[in-house]
Amino acid sequence: MTTYWKAWASGFIGVLIFSGSLPATRVGLADFAPLFLTSARAVIAAALGAVLLIAMREKRPLRSDLLPLAVVALGVVVGFPLLTALALKSINSAQSIVFVGLLPLCTALFGVLRAGERPSAIFWMFSVTGAALVAGFALSTTADMAIAGAGLMIAAVLACGLGYAEGARLSRRLGGWQVISWALVLSLPVMLPLALWILPEDLGAVSTSGWLALAYVSLFSMMIGFIFWYRGLALGGIASVGQLQLLQPFMSFVLAAGLLHEKVSLPMLATALLIVLCVAGSRRFA
Repeated sequence: MTTYWKAWASGFIGVLIFSGSLPATRVGLADFAPLFLTSARAVIAAALGAVLLIAMREKRPLRSDLLPLAVVALGVVVGFPLLTALALKSINSAQSIVFVGLLPLCTALFGVLRAGERPSAIFWMFSVTGAALVAGFALSTTADMAIAGAGLMIAAVLACGLGYAEGARLSRRLGGWQVISWALVLSLPVMLPLALWILPEDLGAVSTSGWLALAYVSLFSMMIGFIFWYRGLALGGIASVGQLQLLQPFMSFVLAAGLLHEKVSLPMLATALLIVLCVAGSRRFA
């Protein structure tokens, strides 16, 4: 398999794993507060990351890597999980999923700013079209969507795009799983005390679905997904492979409808299908 296909295959697996994040978060919020869910998933994933770093005898990152790793931690360990959890208190996961379609454009922009990438003009045309489809859908559904939830989702997308681009840039030198592991370990001194401080009083009252949701967002969304995702971005380019995120809403809709029995409207489905076409175009001209 060529590097090109390895990049897209790794990126696709990462997106497939991430597509379950928002539905799982929605399930977890039935038992956990947003701040606890955010801190607990970071602590669990950090423990796994620390074990891997020790077992593989990885060298410590350079001092110059600490600030970029902190940016990754703020973007994808704290920012996106917390902001989406807060947003899902006022909107459902199907509505929140649509905003994820803005991630590729945001990631590409930060890829230009932070990694010096220069995608073609036609690539930008497809990328902007995909983002416009998402924005148009969001605006058309404001009557049924809390403005606060929409604002939190936009902030989450900005934080995530920056974390993706910064992490991908570091992955070219440190490796994909190493970057997310070090970012998680770096966040541990803050997230562990926070998780213990807001620990639910009665853990026995937590439902099985709540524990499963926490396990998914901790192990898959916060760790395993990033191993594939950062590898794909590092091999194939942040802007190029980042367009695979346009597929994430379509895959997440299936989970939201199948697992949570949330309504997936025809406009939602039509928007997702048009976004798939934008992915195909951007991939062709990246």
